[in-house]
Amino acid sequence: MTTHPTPTTVINRQVQLAATPVGTPRPHDFQLVRTDLPRTGPGQLLVRNTWMSVDPYMREAMKGVPYLPPLRPGDALYGAAAGEVVVSRAQTVPVGATVTHFSGWCDYAVVDAAGASVVDTAAAPVPAYLGVLGATGLTAYATLTEVAPVRPGDVVFVSAAAGAVGSVAGQIARELGAARVIGSAGGADKARTLVAELGFDEGLDHRAAPLCEQLAKVAPDGIDYYFDNVGGDHLEAAIGALRERGRIAMVGAVSTYNATEPPRGPANLFVLSSKNASLHGMLVGGYTHLHPEWIGRGTAWLAAGVLRTRQTVVEGLEQAPAALIGVLRGANTGKMLVRLAAAHPHREEA
Repeated sequence: MTTHPTPTTVINRQVQLAATPVGTPRPHDFQLVRTDLPRTGPGQLLVRNTWMSVDPYMREAMKGVPYLPPLRPGDALYGAAAGEVVVSRAQTVPVGATVTHFSGWCDYAVVDAAGASVVDTAAAPVPAYLGVLGATGLTAYATLTEVAPVRPGDVVFVSAAAGAVGSVAGQIARELGAARVIGSAGGADKARTLVAELGFDEGLDHRAAPLCEQLAKVAPDGIDYYFDNVGGDHLEAAIGALRERGRIAMVGAVSTYNATEPPRGPANLFVLSSKNASLHGMLVGGYTHLHPEWIGRGTAWLAAGVLRTRQTVVEGLEQAPAALIGVLRGANTGKMLVRLAAAHPHREEA
């Protein structure tokens, strides 16, 4: 006989949006509340979340952009999470399995088994499936192999290169044949990390001097490829440095997410025409077919030591809003994760 929890016996907390942020989110834009869980129905799982991902795109969801489920005051935040199945009403997923799903920002989640993925914790640690082996790594891999493939011999420039996606993208570009990989980051320590730990050829501190000047110094003959996570002045500088038939992958624009007015486009956009260059948009949801391929290659590269990762870990669900605010300010190196506290008491009944 399948079992399910009595809703009142599960102590559950979730982070809700208290108010739509204006500009940079502030702590009082969020609230941590206790909620009841619905009963676990046929084909569903009750998951005790142990890790959750914190990603810049959540700020876009608060604006109501068309490609994300909107977040309005009173709504629970959502996002990638990993946890242990404590109740299963699906034959395909046993109790005790570790799964990833998209109902994070809470202690417990009731999810459809079809929307959860069982992960192999012997192949990689659980947090890896929210970062390098999850949507983060898939974004970098799909961009560099299908959206705008990197070519052997390319000079590649990656912005926000010390962040979750950028740090992986630079290393993948090298494995795919890039001749030189240049990364930009906010601060001298992060710029040094790119070279010392992540294998970039050059690390630029975009706060130290105008980026166009720094690119001209480290890539006097220009760049072939720009992996854009930032937009704004970074995109403008990359367009200026781009060589004939260069490519730009538009993956993120974190510099604009907190803008209160529509951001200005790059003043030199039409220069792309004279260079026969191209812009390629990327939204990871359109490339899930590549995830099994990426799991295989990414796991092998991790095991071989050619792919290295960094994480910034925050402790406790109550600190998740601060972690999101930190991501939007560039406080993280590598993937920003929240480790959730030990399980709250619950029981099951037949």
